[in-house]
Amino acid sequence: MEDSEPQFSDNTTTGMLDSESPAMESNGDALFPDLPVPGQTADWSPDQVAPEPLSNILPEDSDASQEAMGQEQQQNQQMNSSELGSVDKAVEQFHLANAQLFQEQQPPPPPPPPLQPGAESAGSQEMSVEPESAEQDGSEGGTQEPQVTEDAMVIEQPKMEESSIPAEPELPSEFEKLFKGCEENPEDFNAWVYLLQYVEQENVLLAVRKAFDLFFLRYPYCYGYWKKYADIEKKHGNIQVAEEVYRRGLQAIPLSVDLWIHYLTFIKENSDSSDPETEGRIRASYEHAVLAAGTDFRSDRLWESYINWETEQQKLANVTAIYDRILGIPTQMYSQHFQRFKDHVQSNHPKHFLSEEEFVQLRLELSKASLSAMVSDDGESQIAQEELPPGTEDLADPAKRVTEIENMRHKVIEARQELFNHNEHEVSKRWAFEEGIKRPYFHVKALEKTQLNNWKEYLDFEIENGTPERVVVLFERCLIACALYEEFWTKYAKYLDGFSTEGVRHVYNKACTIHLPKKPSTHLLWAAFEEQQGNVEEARRILQALEVAIPGLAIVRLRRVSLERRHGNLEAAEMLLREAMESAKNSTETTFYAVKLARQLVKVQKSLSKAKKVLLEAIEKDQTSPKLYLNLLELEYSGDVSQNEAEILACFDRALKSPMPLESRLLFSQRKVEFLEDFGSDINALVAAYEEQQQLHKESESSKRKAENGYDSSQESDAKRQRTDDGSTAAANTMTDMTANNSAYNYNWYQQQYGGWGQNSWGQYNQYAQYNQYYPPPPT
Repeated sequence: MEDSEPQFSDNTTTGMLDSESPAMESNGDALFPDLPVPGQTADWSPDQVAPEPLSNILPEDSDASQEAMGQEQQQNQQMNSSELGSVDKAVEQFHLANAQLFQEQQPPPPPPPPLQPGAESAGSQEMSVEPESAEQDGSEGGTQEPQVTEDAMVIEQPKMEESSIPAEPELPSEFEKLFKGCEENPEDFNAWVYLLQYVEQENVLLAVRKAFDLFFLRYPYCYGYWKKYADIEKKHGNIQVAEEVYRRGLQAIPLSVDLWIHYLTFIKENSDSSDPETEGRIRASYEHAVLAAGTDFRSDRLWESYINWETEQQKLANVTAIYDRILGIPTQMYSQHFQRFKDHVQSNHPKHFLSEEEFVQLRLELSKASLSAMVSDDGESQIAQEELPPGTEDLADPAKRVTEIENMRHKVIEARQELFNHNEHEVSKRWAFEEGIKRPYFHVKALEKTQLNNWKEYLDFEIENGTPERVVVLFERCLIACALYEEFWTKYAKYLDGFSTEGVRHVYNKACTIHLPKKPSTHLLWAAFEEQQGNVEEARRILQALEVAIPGLAIVRLRRVSLERRHGNLEAAEMLLREAMESAKNSTETTFYAVKLARQLVKVQKSLSKAKKVLLEAIEKDQTSPKLYLNLLELEYSGDVSQNEAEILACFDRALKSPMPLESRLLFSQRKVEFLEDFGSDINALVAAYEEQQQLHKESESSKRKAENGYDSSQESDAKRQRTDDGSTAAANTMTDMTANNSAYNYNWYQQQYGGWGQNSWGQYNQYAQYNQYYPPPPT
């Protein structure tokens, strides 16, 4: 097996995991709704799996799953892909296939026997950890329970002096510098690479564990670093800790064929060959591997490793059972598997590569077929079953024996030929998509558009044509290469929605907490999902955590406000908006939240006075914002216009006397004239408003003529020119706001229709404007 350890270089851009190598072409992840976080000890132990014949362990078809029910009994669960009627079953099957590695319960350990000098338990080396390993693990040496003898006498343990406890080694200053940089900027992948490279070179175990554990919280899909971490622990003699690292890695990325192969090699190298239970533990580990990653299109090396190991154990019937599973799974080397299966059948005796039950049944079928061919139309035959030897014993006649063996081989291959043909058809439908996958592993570099489109089309095809199990596996494969693209996480969650609530929750949780911690769209969808499920507190927690991670996002604050409003917490909603106003970084943000708060107060809480007070206080802080005046006008217009005439005119006057730009004040003046024309009760007020508008209009025309005559504004002072620029921007915003609020108070409709009259007085007769082009002007 090729060594796939990651290589480093001194180049900043390339000094990272050599993920472009072919050894990294198989990675993955699976569905784990309730798994322990990295760093926790896995509950599963290979000692629990008793060595049983593979015929009692293996399912009959490739999509089966199993669950251990005790130390001496295992129950088969057959789940054919054709029987998967829902996504819920597929998710459940996928979960059981992988989580079984970590969630099987261990029996309570027996009470320790009394200590005797020179005596040592037979299994002490396997169940206990040496003091050196314990110190390297960083575990605390807690106080030991006093031992009690048979006559109830307590044996006092010698107290350990403080000076005898070794102090933790001081970490190098360079490590602290690199580690702090990764903590402050966890998105810098190159910084992580240099940190891990440094701790590996320094070989300080405490620094190694600290760096790798924090790295995997952010990048758990880098399977090569899981192997490096386990290798470092192994070099320090911590075999059990190294195995725990492998299990943590397989829990994070259970579709990684390479990591499974490294783990299986590790347990085979570190197992006691003289132990009769070793074979059963290794076989159980292979079963966990193929159940977790065996349906991957590129899982051929894992199946071949399993077959080769069973061949080494001379369990040819188990080899046949494995071939029966792989021949029904679409993989890249499907044809090679069938050819090797035929070689396996042709080079071995049927009684060796078939189970006794299948061998006897096949012998009986061949005997009946041969007998029926020899029977005449009206003749009778002897009972062929009596002539057959019992069990798997050979026939007495050598000629019949050779014929039977050849017929059995032909029958076995013929029975698998139909399965192979169907599998070949399934592979052909997926071959183009698989050829389009150029980077199936995780990397921080962006994927090409062709790669992303290929994944989208492949997923759509599998959803429409594949079984739920294969859809789930393909999504998990996709999210390895596309872990940093939120559209695929959202697509996966939508597919699972309605079938597996826990599956959707797990997808959102993994996306938001590990891979997309600063992508607000996915967090908002997660919060909406939890609110739909009735988990209001969880939705509130998600939004709060997102606002802490990305402070200042208006959409997050407004989503929190709407959440509280939907559930009747109006005071909390109001408080959130007021907090946003106080913590705003500039006047624009303050104005934005003030308008939102005023609308909430008047539309939801039905408090016109509080809404008006909010706007007036905001105007005092920012007197140049047309939005505030427009929303104040909207509040006044919402009541009885005849009763609120004085308040409306006062609002107009406040806007006209403000330091807003001239263009903005001209629009408000024109609007005041419109209001008095439609609803005013005093002609004198209308005439005064009209004169005021004309005066502002003259000022505006004068400024425009200066610009047309080549007035150089650069000669003005910076402060004056800044006010002019701000005025132009504010006027444009005012025009937009006027249009947006036109539905609330449509009093400038005639301006829109007749305001342009005179600018093009020809109207529809503009075609005659070129009259002088053909005829000279008349003499004067």
